[in-house]
Amino acid sequence: MIWGMKKYVLLFLSFLLLFFTFGQIPPDYYADANGKKQNELKISLSEIITKNYNQRDYKDLWTDFHSTDVRPNGKVWDMYSNCNFTFSSSQCGNYSGVCDCYNREHSVPKSWFNEKAPMYTDLFHLYPTDGYTNGRRSNYPFGEVSSVSWNGNNGSKLGSSSFPGYTGIAFEPADEYKGDFARTYFYMSTRYLNVNFGQADQGDVVFTYKSSTCGLTNYAVNLFLKWHRNDPVSQKEIDRNNAVFEIQRNRNPYIDFPELVEHIWGTLQDVPFELNVAVKEYVPTIIIKKSNTGICIEGTIPNAKIELFSIIGQNLLTTSLQQDCISLEHLKRGIYIVKIEDYVKKIVW
Repeated sequence: MIWGMKKYVLLFLSFLLLFFTFGQIPPDYYADANGKKQNELKISLSEIITKNYNQRDYKDLWTDFHSTDVRPNGKVWDMYSNCNFTFSSSQCGNYSGVCDCYNREHSVPKSWFNEKAPMYTDLFHLYPTDGYTNGRRSNYPFGEVSSVSWNGNNGSKLGSSSFPGYTGIAFEPADEYKGDFARTYFYMSTRYLNVNFGQADQGDVVFTYKSSTCGLTNYAVNLFLKWHRNDPVSQKEIDRNNAVFEIQRNRNPYIDFPELVEHIWGTLQDVPFELNVAVKEYVPTIIIKKSNTGICIEGTIPNAKIELFSIIGQNLLTTSLQQDCISLEHLKRGIYIVKIEDYVKKIVW
């Protein structure tokens, strides 16, 4: 395996993610993005995820949610609330309070694009959410809130923005879903290159068409980069990405390859995205198992060097194996890369 380019740790991770790619990506799906960077890369990704796109009818979304947004217990997975909704029977309808019913939330408000197709039914930004909380969110941009005027029941809140670049009212989702919504907005600014999302309400707080920011305002880039880095891709997002692909026939590239965000808006803007890199496949004599508190490792040599990376390339741990298990309790749930000598494995913690 080639581990040259050490100054580009994120590029190293793109090699790893090619080997440990997430499940159902068709062969050569991202081939046209290889070797490109920043806005050229974004344009290429837009062409990839627009081609073969299967547009949905609005009424179909109720059924689509059964496969895209289902909790392990079979209930609706609502990122705006902790409500315990049952598919179909809990659809809105009228509501007067939290947990009365769930609806079809445009996380990019539909008034920002005049309710036009195909944005109106794109599953990558449509989620089942508590009707009352969605009503409180209204058309306000996502943000971080200091002076809270309303609290949801899962940590979401409404109030005055405290994030630099915007001083109006903002809706702040729960911490565990901030990365999900960041990657949703990165997708929307990529999928719809020629759509003016800023023509109504407060869309221009988030979206712009200045090439220097690749479709998002400085406020949005800084906010969503922070959320993307602090809340890595989760198994929930991977499963949802695969489920949406089965329906719409396109994917969210920022879930498949989270480092693409850095190549377009972040620390790797001057580095071409490398997809077709020869990776030596090691026959694993090492076994990594998850425990209640972290990971346990079998089959390695004594005092082997162990490194743990976040999905965006941050080295979170470098140690030698002194015992069979390593605690990860201090880390958020998400995707990580474990490297033990020359053996590399993606884990979902």
